[in-house]
Amino acid sequence: MMRNRFFVVLPLTVLVVLYSPMVQAWLGFTMPEFPGSNLIAPVVGSFIFFYGGLPFLGMARQELTRRQPGMMTLISVAIVAAYLYSIAIFFFPTAATGAMVGMSGAAPAMDFFWELATLITVMLLGHWIELRSVGQAQGALRELARLLPDTAERILPSGEAQTVDVSQLRAGNRVLIRPGASIPADGVVFQGESSVNESMITGESRPVDKAQGARVIAGTVNGSGSLRVEVEQVGEGTALAGIMRLVEDAQKSQSRAQTLAQRAAFYLTIIAIAAGALTLVGWLVLTGQVSEAVKNMVTVLVIACPHALGLAVPLVIAISTTLSARNGLLVRQRIALESAKDLNTIIFDKTGTLTKGEQGVVAFSAAGIGETDALRIAAGLEGDSEHMLAQAIRRFAQDRGVAPASVSRFESLAGRGVKAEAEGKAYYVGGPRLIEQLGLALPPALESAKRDAESAGQSVIYLTSETEILALFAIADVIREESRAAVRQLHDMGLKVAMLTGDSEPVARAVAKELDIDTYFAQVLPEHKADKVRELQRGGDKVAMVGDGVNDAPALVTADVGIAIGAGTDVAIESAGIILVRSNPLDIAKIVRLSRATYRKMIQNLVWATGYNVVAIPLAMGILAPLGVTLDPAVGALFMSVSTVVVAFNAQLLRRLDLNAA
Repeated sequence: MMRNRFFVVLPLTVLVVLYSPMVQAWLGFTMPEFPGSNLIAPVVGSFIFFYGGLPFLGMARQELTRRQPGMMTLISVAIVAAYLYSIAIFFFPTAATGAMVGMSGAAPAMDFFWELATLITVMLLGHWIELRSVGQAQGALRELARLLPDTAERILPSGEAQTVDVSQLRAGNRVLIRPGASIPADGVVFQGESSVNESMITGESRPVDKAQGARVIAGTVNGSGSLRVEVEQVGEGTALAGIMRLVEDAQKSQSRAQTLAQRAAFYLTIIAIAAGALTLVGWLVLTGQVSEAVKNMVTVLVIACPHALGLAVPLVIAISTTLSARNGLLVRQRIALESAKDLNTIIFDKTGTLTKGEQGVVAFSAAGIGETDALRIAAGLEGDSEHMLAQAIRRFAQDRGVAPASVSRFESLAGRGVKAEAEGKAYYVGGPRLIEQLGLALPPALESAKRDAESAGQSVIYLTSETEILALFAIADVIREESRAAVRQLHDMGLKVAMLTGDSEPVARAVAKELDIDTYFAQVLPEHKADKVRELQRGGDKVAMVGDGVNDAPALVTADVGIAIGAGTDVAIESAGIILVRSNPLDIAKIVRLSRATYRKMIQNLVWATGYNVVAIPLAMGILAPLGVTLDPAVGALFMSVSTVVVAFNAQLLRRLDLNAA
């Protein structure tokens, strides 16, 4: 809307400016005259006022209703005063001309139509730029809803599965969850075994084994087994719906924050109205000339709302947004970038943020067999499995250049592991339950590796023969190489680093120790993640939350600044104010640097945009009139034009900022 009105008003404004007597006298040129040319300013100016100025008048009304006068109120006061005065000048020129006291002859009264037109046009441009650069988080709730499947397979009393819309499910219904399918409702497993990927909801990086009696959550994804689930909660009662409500509430509360430009406009509005009222009363008392008093009051009101104020902040925002994008930072919410300068605590989600969000082999030991042979056989046995842990072993072998062994007579051992023959001998790969079943004892050479893995909360997978344990794989969520440098860099900038995770205490403790993180919170559910953010905020911290999953969404929008890893879920991205496009934790430091530089530039521009008012407003009020010194409207217009140019040039200097410089 702002854009469309700007392009309609722009050529009309040029026409009004060219046919303004003040501008012609100022620049020393004349425009062709024709019958009705004297109507250009009032007619076109009136259209610009009602068409281009209407949005500002409507928003000013909202500000005054909320008792929070700001930019829209300031703009509206200026354009209403300029329009009413200019219309009065047009219809009653004699009265206005007679008010020009102290002049040798009657001078034509100067209207403010060109000021009115240019002010509206520049403000439309500024707010168009501003609104375009501010990302809105309205898509977060839609992205959350997309986690739920559209249909479910409801089990009939006959035992057959019937496909129905998810909206038709009710508590007590039984549903079939096929391998790889999303779970449509919260419930309890009554038949079947499988592993479920709950990372998008709970933050737990490892698949969670599910068997009879286990609870499942709507929106999570089933693994390779089939599950039959009895529905307990549907619709608004599900855990996912609860997360959606948290996101919505946090978005509403954050949207009430005032920006720097709004605060500046609030104070300038108060000053302008007070100065205008004082000018009107003062000139009426001293001269008794109503028209002269009104002219000076309008001059004060128009001058107090500088054109540059409409561009001071939006230009900086637009340039900083472009600069951030070139550095892998996507700014979706202006207030997020503005607030980053005050941060003193950075909270990272673990899975997918500090870590890669995928299982990998972090330690490997062999006993009674060569490491290459052990790795080759284990990769061969896990060759056909889609389980995360099996994939981790295969990737580990591939990274080491070890080709998997050929296997035969493959057999899946439900809940325990796999068995196959390689080179004419039977081998097993599995976890502790497999070892218990086989009744094998751990060799002394592997005991230390097992203790280290268990103390760090890592999954332990064994390669065995029929008679002995041959190798041990410690598997965990792999820490990003950039995470170590990111934490160190943030510490160097004086920022504290914390970590939130749904993982167990040993896993969280191990990661925090390895990365030198100041504080960590383990086994935190989604709704509690937002609580942890609030807890730090109540302690006086300005908090940024960095995450990548659905489980992080409430915390992202609750934090002072929400930052999403670009490779994360759409929900996390939609919930955050800033996106790390390259998914690099090192870019957090860039955000803080950019925020501080942007804020400095905003302050400089606001000073340039309004600073001349320190001199211009008192002169327009007529403080030095007894000495013969007054502010001509043309001179006031020149001040405003110069400030606009300076603001635009100063904003461009932000492009020189090097975000990689410490």
